[in-house]
Amino acid sequence: MNNLKIGFAMCGSFCTFDKATEQMELLKSKGAEITPVMSQTAYSTDTRFGKAYDINRRIESICQKSIIHTVEDAEPIGPKKMFDILIVEPCTGNTLAKLACGITDTAVTMACKSHIRNSRPILLAVSTNDALGSSAKNIGQLLNFRNVYFLPMRQDNCTAKPRSVVADFSLTENAMLSALKGEQLQPIITA
Repeated sequence: MNNLKIGFAMCGSFCTFDKATEQMELLKSKGAEITPVMSQTAYSTDTRFGKAYDINRRIESICQKSIIHTVEDAEPIGPKKMFDILIVEPCTGNTLAKLACGITDTAVTMACKSHIRNSRPILLAVSTNDALGSSAKNIGQLLNFRNVYFLPMRQDNCTAKPRSVVADFSLTENAMLSALKGEQLQPIITA
């Protein structure tokens, strides 16, 4: 994994930030060069899961790079061919909808648009309470996009939140290596 250039983008599913940063640390420990990207919401919002400042400092400490968090700073990602792969972990329902419709109004969606223009892979780690509701059509649409791959996912609480899905973050490395080969790690939906 030495010299592998990974863009690691995070959207506002704050409850999954610890799991996402664990994967960031794991990939970094295996020699990957990681550049963090965050949506403005993820970058600037204090929640019950932590203060934005503290989360941002942790991410920058892991990656040893500043976080890309503006549309303007994300735009050069494609022209400069900055990444071999772009991982969006977590990927919210809002971001899924924007990607499916070609909307590029956040650093994360601009990073995706800019990166994929060079036919390079994007790996989406779905984390949304409406994945089996209003976001289902967007997931279905993105499954048909070339160079877009999904981290395997599962319902996280089928009784209390029957439409909610979360990616299995522990499969990040395997899914990333598959995507780099042009393959979708299977099964996409796990038990």
